[in-house]
Amino acid sequence: MAKLGFICSFAAFVISAGTVVFSGTMTTSLGEAELETKVGGLDVPWGFAFVPGGGVLITERKGNLLYSENGQTHPVSGIDRLSGMEVAGQGGLLDILVPRDFGITREVFLTYSKRQGLGAGTAVAKGRLSEDARRISDIREIFEATPSASGGRHFGSRIVEAPDGTLFVTLGERGDRASAQDLSREQGSIIRIHRDGSIPADNPFVGTPSAKPAIWSLGHRNPQGMAVDALGQIWAVEHGARGGDEVNKITKGANYGWPVISFGRHYSGLKIGEGTHKAGMEQPKWYWDPSMAPSGMLIYSGKLWPEWRGDMFIGSLKFDYISRLSGQNLKEVEQLKSEATGRVRDLREAPDGSIWFASEQQGALIRMTPK
Repeated sequence: MAKLGFICSFAAFVISAGTVVFSGTMTTSLGEAELETKVGGLDVPWGFAFVPGGGVLITERKGNLLYSENGQTHPVSGIDRLSGMEVAGQGGLLDILVPRDFGITREVFLTYSKRQGLGAGTAVAKGRLSEDARRISDIREIFEATPSASGGRHFGSRIVEAPDGTLFVTLGERGDRASAQDLSREQGSIIRIHRDGSIPADNPFVGTPSAKPAIWSLGHRNPQGMAVDALGQIWAVEHGARGGDEVNKITKGANYGWPVISFGRHYSGLKIGEGTHKAGMEQPKWYWDPSMAPSGMLIYSGKLWPEWRGDMFIGSLKFDYISRLSGQNLKEVEQLKSEATGRVRDLREAPDGSIWFASEQQGALIRMTPK
């Protein structure tokens, strides 16, 4: 597939107290957008979530949780009580979710890689944020994937809250391709759990002999973006190998094909599996070839840019841009690119409708608004 992006430009950046602070514009199909660094000095920011009242929680892959509000950023203690976190390779402290009822419960949910003998796997924990946002208390694990391969790659790992309050979590196949087709292991799947880690009775493989009941869908390689649209539909974006990065509409019990079908090839250049189609396996709604290494995903409300209502925004770790996808037949229609978009790891829409993104290369959270 040929993909032609919209060329963007960047105005300026300044150095302040040793931190790169961007202040400039980026050209988009709807005109100039303002870029402003909201939080700088970050070390591989992986996920972030807005807290009612104006603050933002940020995970750094090396194991730090931070809170920032009104230009002031401080560490949140208590993460060290999370037993067995493995910070290696692509693993560490990963995504974060602030649920809709946070104002009542103060609960937050975190995903991370956990040591499992000689290997590591994806895990989920929850805790309570103190009123001063300086500590997490009552932190405990609520889910741990089946022990899996050694090595530090393909953990997933996004978490979203569905309209019914259940949690969806993406798990990579940890480089063990066969696991993505094995219902006795959660690797290479998207799981659905209750907030206490228990299994919803209507999950598709509940009661299936030897199947892990948390599994909602299977056949995923390494999904690092997930979002819920206005109708409550779950969407995910995942890494292919050499080509074949996919956007998928996630449905109950569906098989997304890895490693049996793919639109990419192995890094060696060899063919993957049986081709691009197979009965009983889902087709992506969009794919990239060559790979752009997708991470982070938001589906926009249209609050500040009405023309973008319902569009998807997905970060590229490889080519340093934000992809905008649109249409009933989904396709990439624009590439938002500037010096600020180096290795975009995560994207979120703020309560005011602005788009924030985490740039690993710049070590910053950057806010985008119409000029």
